[in-house]
Amino acid sequence: MDTRPSPIPERTSVTDGSGTNTTATVKAYADLLRLKFFFAWPLLFCAGLALGAAAYGTFSWGLLALGAFIGFFGFEAGLVLNDYIDRDLDKRDIENKRLTRYWRLFGKRPLPAGSVTPQAAFRLFALLFAVTLFLIACLPFPHSWFVVLILLYSYGVESFYQFVKRDQKFPVAQLLGRTDFALFPVAGYLCAGFPDATALAFFVFFYPFAMAHLGVNDLADVENDRAREMKTIPILFGQDGTVYWIYGFTLLHILGAALFFPYLGTIARFGLIVGLLLVGAANYLVFTGRGADAAMKALPLFHVSMAVYAATILVASIL
Repeated sequence: MDTRPSPIPERTSVTDGSGTNTTATVKAYADLLRLKFFFAWPLLFCAGLALGAAAYGTFSWGLLALGAFIGFFGFEAGLVLNDYIDRDLDKRDIENKRLTRYWRLFGKRPLPAGSVTPQAAFRLFALLFAVTLFLIACLPFPHSWFVVLILLYSYGVESFYQFVKRDQKFPVAQLLGRTDFALFPVAGYLCAGFPDATALAFFVFFYPFAMAHLGVNDLADVENDRAREMKTIPILFGQDGTVYWIYGFTLLHILGAALFFPYLGTIARFGLIVGLLLVGAANYLVFTGRGADAAMKALPLFHVSMAVYAATILVASIL
């Protein structure tokens, strides 16, 4: 008789009393929230906040921490809203999910996969929205009103963007809809500052970047957007037209950088130059490749450039 103890089975997940796979649920919500890039949203928001605080002499570490939480919860709410609105169209995805794997830690879209219900996603959006409103209310007046107005506008225009790009002949959804992303660091600025020339210059600098980034992202996802019947930039203008869209908005981004340059400290100016070089390298990849593969290679360069912009503005404004 074999008296050796039987091996203990490996425990791969944790379940609650109802049998729900807790590990799978955690992974699903991590993908829903795009937690792979959790640091990016507060970094960008706090770059604007620190710049505004430096301009008006209102900096404090407590304000910076508050801004980080506002940026995180506010942006996450927008991401969940995006998935909630597109939950049915996302079921049509046919491409090999490489863009999904890029954005999401575990490479899944939880709503079309059924791992998160639409009702649960909407409740999560409502919770994140409520938390963000509470945090914004902790800002002094009138800064709290500046930020909440941008917040409400951004969620409204995000919904507009998701619906209108389903049926349009001109990229109205993109041109208007992506103002929400361009206003995100400006909202950070208004946590400590006021609507002024610096805030305007920040928007003029960042809006063309957001539009060029949108073109790269759409080019990388063109097959899925065709299956979803979305009127994105490559569907409206073709792949070559999208390349020129990216190239044109990059040129506007460079002009915006020239306008923004005088409002920045030395470290941030250096970061601006480095970021522009990275964006230029991304444009080169897109311009020579002219397809989804080239866009996938260029997308990380856009994101690194954004991180460089934000980090150097933040550091320059604090020092």
